Amino acid sequence: MLNAAQDRRRAAIREAAGWLALLESGAAGEREHQQLQEWREGHAEHERAWQAALALQQRFSAVPSRLAMASLQPPSQGRRTALRQLLGLALVVPTGWWLARTLPLAAWSADVSTATGERRSLTLADGSLLQLNTASAVDLDEAHRHLRLVRGEVSLQVPDSHAMTLDTGFGVVTVRQAEVCVHQHDEGCDVRVVGGSVGVQPLHGPWLELGKGQQLRLSELGVGAIEPFAATLLSWRQGVLIAQDQPLGEFLHEFSRYRPGLLRWDPAVAHLRVTGSFQLADSDRVLTLLAATLPLELQWRTRFWVTLVPRPPAA
Repeated sequence: MLNAAQDRRRAAIREAAGWLALLESGAAGEREHQQLQEWREGHAEHERAWQAALALQQRFSAVPSRLAMASLQPPSQGRRTALRQLLGLALVVPTGWWLARTLPLAAWSADVSTATGERRSLTLADGSLLQLNTASAVDLDEAHRHLRLVRGEVSLQVPDSHAMTLDTGFGVVTVRQAEVCVHQHDEGCDVRVVGGSVGVQPLHGPWLELGKGQQLRLSELGVGAIEPFAATLLSWRQGVLIAQDQPLGEFLHEFSRYRPGLLRWDPAVAHLRVTGSFQLADSDRVLTLLAATLPLELQWRTRFWVTLVPRPPAA
């Protein structure tokens, strides 16, 4: 029940972001204003999200534009402390866009980060390979061989026997001569071992070891079951998203992580099956391919607001 309420709240925030972005673009006409009113009246969560969006819009409009633009520059080491003290200034961008991305402040001041749809790889001083998936952020303390996952998903490959620790919001992962993928999200943190074995210290409970091909979920409630995982979950490292006879709704839920803005779909198309390897570098092309191979069509409100609906029967 709690997860359902959280999902509804997150969906309402994304939709409010889309509506606000549409209004800010100046492209909304009488029909769109009427649709917005109907959406607000459709559920109490919609109205709460809309009022929160308006409150944020008013708050950000009071910040001088010169200061706002300066805060959007990538943080240097000298500016990082100032950013942490200035709190919300790094979020002064069009309110609808910011809400759609829901990027937390901590990610702006992290040592390494990626935007939505971006991926990044870097080699650390000891030869370890760190890869960041979409909308991710990491703090680095290489002197003490310690990383902190602020947000999102990373892959860490440590080639030598000197341990490196990866701190998450739900526990600590210790890696030596091993490769691991860690995905931190609202419900917890998924730990997947690609090679070797890693140590896991949950927030609550004893230390345990996780071997190659195994995964578990850390959460505030404890540790989930140890189980195998599908190799397709790691395909983001090659810049692709793989689906194997997957329901379209599940595919789009994952794909939306890589696309800025608002992506929606009619429940009537969620059951359609998807198979293929999709290049994440061009999300518009992915949507075009889906529309070309499945009985659906794309409705574009703006460049960053797309809805997938059933294709009308041929006349």
